[in-house]
Amino acid sequence: MSETNILLESGTNELEIVEFYLDEKRSTGDYRGFYGINVAKVLEILQMPTLTDMPEVSHPSVLGAFNLREEIIPLIDLAGWLNKSRVEKEAPKVIVTEFNRTKSAFLVSGVTRIHRINWNEVEAPTGYVSSLTVNSITGVVKFTNRIIFILDMEKICADLNPDAIPVQEPAEAMKEQIKQRRIKALVADDSSMARKMITGILEKAEFHVHAVENGELAWNYLQSCKRKSLDKDIPLQNMVDIVVSDIEMPSMDGHTLTRYIKEDPYLKALPVVLCSSIITETLHHKGISVGADDQVSKAELNELVSRVYSLMRTPQPQEA
Repeated sequence: MSETNILLESGTNELEIVEFYLDEKRSTGDYRGFYGINVAKVLEILQMPTLTDMPEVSHPSVLGAFNLREEIIPLIDLAGWLNKSRVEKEAPKVIVTEFNRTKSAFLVSGVTRIHRINWNEVEAPTGYVSSLTVNSITGVVKFTNRIIFILDMEKICADLNPDAIPVQEPAEAMKEQIKQRRIKALVADDSSMARKMITGILEKAEFHVHAVENGELAWNYLQSCKRKSLDKDIPLQNMVDIVVSDIEMPSMDGHTLTRYIKEDPYLKALPVVLCSSIITETLHHKGISVGADDQVSKAELNELVSRVYSLMRTPQPQEA
């Protein structure tokens, strides 16, 4: 796991994470906790800027805002949001991020380095760990001398601004057509919040949804559907019509899942929609390179139903 500046190729199941830490005060003494965030979400790392107070902030962890190249960026005390008491042993750092088409900044104690790792090195947190951390952790990376927790940054921002992603009710005519066709969607997303939101949006539009926590589980499910289709001589569409996948997931990411589907002679006609907070104009080509049929930013969830349904209007050819 070494530092690298080499751009990642699509579908290699790799990612780069910025490792940072929070120094916190505990009853047993000071403690340093290590965390990580996908490099794709990080714009830059700064020294503490001059802040301007914001009126009537929604959460005490919002410290204020600062001007960065003519853009107003809110600064969130990450330790405060995690209900930890930060100890200032050195000048803190600010990590400026962009995801879901929104820029935010997070105050941390310090930044260590960038690691290139494989997604199969990122373990999904157990249900017990998730419950203890209020579902704010999406992955765990184990080093020889420490554990890095991958934080669910989307959940943090959604909790701070719950109205940031408006979702519109789909047209009744579309819902009726989806209901009549009994369209079955496989949803893969490691964030419990995002998974429930996407599943809820699709089910409200009359899709039948099977939801899983990562790309590996989605791939295993598709392999099971494929075997059943071949063994019992029934159409694959009896079990799954379309895949809606996040990109950042433990074990197997969405780009790798898409590549596997499109390289499989039996599954390749299955439409795949990538739905992620890191889909931007600069990263859009990564989804295209692995064969994704469409890509929807989580900031555009109000378009998800119509975009998914548009891929289902024409029956997909099935190759044996």
